[in-house]
Amino acid sequence: MLSLSSLRSLLTASRQCFPQAVTYAVQCKSISSQGHGRLSNVNVRLKERDHVHKTAAVTSSRIYCTSHVIVSCWNCQQPLGKAPAFLCMSCKAVQPLHEGTSYFQILDCDCTFALDTHKLQKRYLQLQRSLHPDNFSQKSVREQEYSANQSALVNKAYKTLLKPLSRGLYMLELEGIYIQEGTDSEADAEFLMELMEINEALDEAQTPEEADKIGQNTKAKLTDLTEQIDAALRKGELQAAKALLVQMKYFANIEEKVKEKLSDFM
Repeated sequence: MLSLSSLRSLLTASRQCFPQAVTYAVQCKSISSQGHGRLSNVNVRLKERDHVHKTAAVTSSRIYCTSHVIVSCWNCQQPLGKAPAFLCMSCKAVQPLHEGTSYFQILDCDCTFALDTHKLQKRYLQLQRSLHPDNFSQKSVREQEYSANQSALVNKAYKTLLKPLSRGLYMLELEGIYIQEGTDSEADAEFLMELMEINEALDEAQTPEEADKIGQNTKAKLTDLTEQIDAALRKGELQAAKALLVQMKYFANIEEKVKEKLSDFM
């Protein structure tokens, strides 16, 4: 959690025009829709033991939204249909993880920043009921291992897609763009000054009402950033989305500080 002294240091560094520390881990070419980015085919090879039926290409007009990989059940060899397949419809055996499957595919939701979280939660609960390790306690060690891995992956996917910040960061990661910890010098001096003033006001807040007012302003700012990030991603403006997500990280941090401050008044 950034302290006031840290913010002052960042502000000083920004004013001295230190080089920006931007890290990219390029995994694939950019994928976007309506001519705003580059469209690429990404070959996905599934390597789950000997149950792989075939390998195919993934083509998407948005970020990794569709998959056409066909696999067979490791237990009965019947085709499972399109990945991801969690259970075999023929023998009911739980299946291993499928590499190259995005969190959006796992939770069967639209690959978009403006996600329907109610649908997301419904799908999550459905999968957890089906894949819970307790359901396979009398099965083979192999199935128990598969169910535990699938259940853990579903949990991770749900937690990542539930919140706008982690969802946006994940969508950029799918495009090979990462926001590393310690790259706070990317923020400009004016923005850092704004953050410092907000943090100072929160530290000096003497009543719950004062802290709550800061919290409400922060919430409004996060709502505005959410709308801007959604617009940027829809247009395929990934660097703009990245800059906005950096801001969202800071304000999400302030939101947590407000919660801590309010708890101190109780």
